[in-house]
Formats: sequence, C-alpha cells, structure tokens
Amino acid sequence: MENTIDTIYDRRSVRKYIDKEVNPDIVDEILRAGMFAPSGCNKQPWHFVVFNEKDLIQEIKAMHPYASALSTAPVCIMVCGDTEKEMAPGFYQVDCSAAIENMLLCAKALGLDTCWMGIYPWEETMADFTKRFELPQHIKPFALISLGYAENKTPRPKRYDSSRIHYNKW
Repeated sequence: MENTIDTIYDRRSVRKYIDKEVNPDIVDEILRAGMFAPSGCNKQPWHFVVFNEKDLIQEIKAMHPYASALSTAPVCIMVCGDTEKEMAPGFYQVDCSAAIENMLLCAKALGLDTCWMGIYPWEETMADFTKRFELPQHIKPFALISLGYAENKTPRPKRYDSSRIHYNKW
C-alpha cells in the first residue's frame, strides 16, 4: 500500500482498463472509504449503486456524453445524493464530492484506477438516470466512478503552482 502523499499525487483519471475483474471485497473497501468522508452535520447524504455487469455498464456509457472510461471498466459506481438527509439544500453535492474523493484515493491506494464523471448538474442526464434506475424522488444521481486496473501507467504531472496561493489577502 502506498503512503498517503504518493497516493494523492499519483491518482489520475484513467479511461482505459485491462480486462481484469475487481474483487468485490475491494469494491466494498472503496465504498467503506466513501462512507468515512466528512459531511455537513454528519448527515451522510449518499447512496451508491454498483454496476459490474458489462452490458449494463455499456448502457450507462451510452447514457452519458463523457463516459468513455466505461468502455473497458469492469465496475461502475453511481454516487447519489439524498435530499432528505442533506444538512441544507445544496449540501449533498459537497458531501458526495468528499465521498467520491475518498473513494478515488482508496482505490489508488489499493492498486486500482478510477475516473470521476459528473452527472450533476445536467438536468436532462440526471432525469435519464433517475428514470432508468427508478430512483426515488429524493435520490439524485450525482456522479459515476469507473473502477478497474489501468491499461497504462501515467506519470505524475507537475501541478503545484505557487501563483495560486494567497496569504491574508488576494
């Protein structure tokens, strides 16, 4: 297992995966990491739908305009927000984002790769996912995560930019 700093710096959005199944216990560990994310007033307004059937993953890919990562991904996780559990209107988006970041980092630490594909705020795409998966009215599809083993390793980029840091004033 990598150390935390390396995991953060080495995580990349991966869109091509090798043909290798992901152990369900590893998927469960990644979901557990998501549930350990901070949330407003600890409301934890998230739900997760795990897809591991290739035909269904390809159907999901066809529903989303930027889901090329699902072409070869063995697992797709749909992260949904629960408007009945959020601290205040608009907070499920923040809370689900924190859960997703935990999941992306956990996956990387466990040797897997991911790509985060937003569903929110595209109302038409949200409506399509809600209808197709018969989500209750208070459950909002927020994002997809592709999960698998990367086809190629991507080198760590240089992203640190001190010009974006401001102390005590702009």
